[in-house]
Amino acid sequence: MTLSPNETFYAERGSIVYVDQQLQRDVEFNGKGNGGGLGNILGGVIRSAVSGESVLILRFYNNTNVERKLVLSGSQCSLVPIKLQGESLICRRGCYVASTDKVSLNLNINLQGLLGGVGFFQKVSGNATVFLDSLGAPLEKVLNNGECIEVDENHLVALQGIGPHQMQAGWSVGNILRGEGVSLMRINGPGKVYLSPLPIIMRTR
Repeated sequence: MTLSPNETFYAERGSIVYVDQQLQRDVEFNGKGNGGGLGNILGGVIRSAVSGESVLILRFYNNTNVERKLVLSGSQCSLVPIKLQGESLICRRGCYVASTDKVSLNLNINLQGLLGGVGFFQKVSGNATVFLDSLGAPLEKVLNNGECIEVDENHLVALQGIGPHQMQAGWSVGNILRGEGVSLMRINGPGKVYLSPLPIIMRTR
């Protein structure tokens, strides 16, 4: 990441590869904003803890008059940049690594997701480019109205522009016989699906 003068960037603790020495680094409580008093701060801390993210987050600020660089990494092979403009992103719990602005991280419990074997989702909201952890360069599938795909939950990274009502657990004995697990997640368009080329369940941290 190259930060222009007076530009700010946020990232999870432990994600630094290297940072230009002149960049200012601070530690803040996680969650969208620190204003509004102790109640808002505590609320952000609780939401971050429940959603699987660190309670504290790193804030980088370029207070010089030239561009400065920082290099970050996730625990896997690549970071996926996804631009949010006042919308929400549903992703696998714990995938958030960094963003160009502070975002809200919340646990998004969805019955269809639990039935489909995905477990708990994480809801990321805000106006920022968000970077997610992925095992390898992700596959991006754009779904139009009326389009539907079935996804192995172990490959699901994130869903953009897709609501809970667009997901459905597809149970089938045939899935087990084909080595696909008990259920495939059925996802209906419109929206975009980000998929890991390798099973995320095999990841090691």
